[in-house]
This record gives sequence, C-alpha cells and structure tokens, in this order.
Amino acid sequence: MTARFVVGRIGFYTLIAVLLAFFTIPLLWLASAPFTSDPTYEVAVPDFTWENFQAVVEHPYALPSLYNSLVLSAGTAVLVVAMAALAAYALSRVRLPGRDALLYALLLLSSIITGTAAMVPLFQLAVELNLIDSHFGLILILTGGLLPAAIFMLKDFMDSTPKSYEESARVFGASPLQIVRHVVVPLVRPGLATIGVWAVANVWGNFLMPYLLLSDVEKQPAAVITYTLYTEGGQANLRMLSTFGLLYSVPVVIMYLFVSKKYGFRFHGGIKR
Repeated sequence: MTARFVVGRIGFYTLIAVLLAFFTIPLLWLASAPFTSDPTYEVAVPDFTWENFQAVVEHPYALPSLYNSLVLSAGTAVLVVAMAALAAYALSRVRLPGRDALLYALLLLSSIITGTAAMVPLFQLAVELNLIDSHFGLILILTGGLLPAAIFMLKDFMDSTPKSYEESARVFGASPLQIVRHVVVPLVRPGLATIGVWAVANVWGNFLMPYLLLSDVEKQPAAVITYTLYTEGGQANLRMLSTFGLLYSVPVVIMYLFVSKKYGFRFHGGIKR
C-alpha cells in the first residue's frame, strides 16, 4: 500500500510538472524573445537588445493598432457596463411574467448564434447603415453580442442588493436614475468591474468582426495587425511577432491586476443582507 501511494504521488506531481511546463514555456518565450537579437522558437537567454522594439515603433501600423484596440475595447466596455447595469436592475426589480425565461432565452440565443454564425447578416446590416470602416459601428455590434451574458451575470449582483437602501433613498425624493447611480452602483462595483474586464478581454482579442468590418488598415486593431507581421515569403517574423505580442499582452495584464487588487473578481453577490 505504501509503495502504491508513493508511486501515485510521484505520478501526480509529474503530471502537474508537465502541465506547468506546457503553460510556462510559451510565457518564458514571450518574455525572452523580444529582447533577443535573433529569436527562434526555442527559449533562450536573451542578449537584452532593444532593436526589436525599435522595429515595432518604426512599423507604420503596429502602435496605431494598439490605440485602435484601446478605443474599441474601452468604448465597448463602457456601453456594455452601462446598458447591462440598467437592464439587470430593471429585470431584478420589476416583476414581469416570464422574466427569467426571457433572460435565459437571451443567454441561450447569444450562445447558439455566435458572431461567426451571424457574420453575414451583421455585415449586410453594417453596409445598409454605412457602418463599414467605422469604429462606432463595430463597437455597437460587439456590444450587442456581449450584452446578454453581461445582463445575466449582473442580475445576480442586483438581486443581492437590499431593497431597503433604495426605499430609504426614495423616501428622500431620489429619482430611479439617482437611486441606480448613488445607491445601487456603489454596491455592485465588483460586478461592474468584472463585466468591464470581461468585455475588454473579449474585444481585445477579437479578430473576426474587426477583420470583416474594418477594411482600412489604419483603423484595424492589434488582433488583425498581428496577422500581417510576416515576411514576404510568408514566414513568421519572430522579431516583430514576439515584441508586438509582448506589447499587446501588457495592457490587459495591467488592467487585470489593477482591477483584481482594487475590486476583486466575483460572478455572484452584492452584499450580504
């Protein structure tokens, strides 16, 4: 029994080590390759050169694409958080027949009808509304795709907020919007932060919709520009890809660490009653 236990533990820790190596080695490559003069697909000790970053700065579309990604992500996150908060509050407080069924139906439909399945009608809609090559049009489409899941997640936070706080504010003459702004929103900040980071992460790595709706290369985000960083022969330009990939990853990591430290990430609950 003891020998079997020892063999089992060795096998368990070996499996954990293999899994850690599987996820760690790509991160080590991403951290070292940008500082290597001639990076390869192998992890190596960098010689700490800045030439790769200089090449990215001199690229005509690399840094502007990061700005485009920031505009799209921030704009979508603001709309998703604002609209989801209002809709989730209404669904939490107003008793409508079939309310829960409607919410689950929206979530189910948004999961079944993905962006890939709806890309043809969405493209035709964008053409009819003159929203091709428009950041605003792309933000609206991305917001519509994220809203059902955002409303579903935020509703639990709204349900956990005591109604007595709102009733006290209503006694002093606060309007519904004032109650949402000054009473409800401060109580559900962790939920709003979670939805905001979730929306930014979804838009930041989205390739399909920007690729379809933004034909002007100067307006394309970093997720699309990444696929152009190849040599004339079609080979991956590791110097550019590794360096741009590092710069592409840093803003999201910083945002996650900041929000996690300030609010934490939860997908349930406001405060205990």
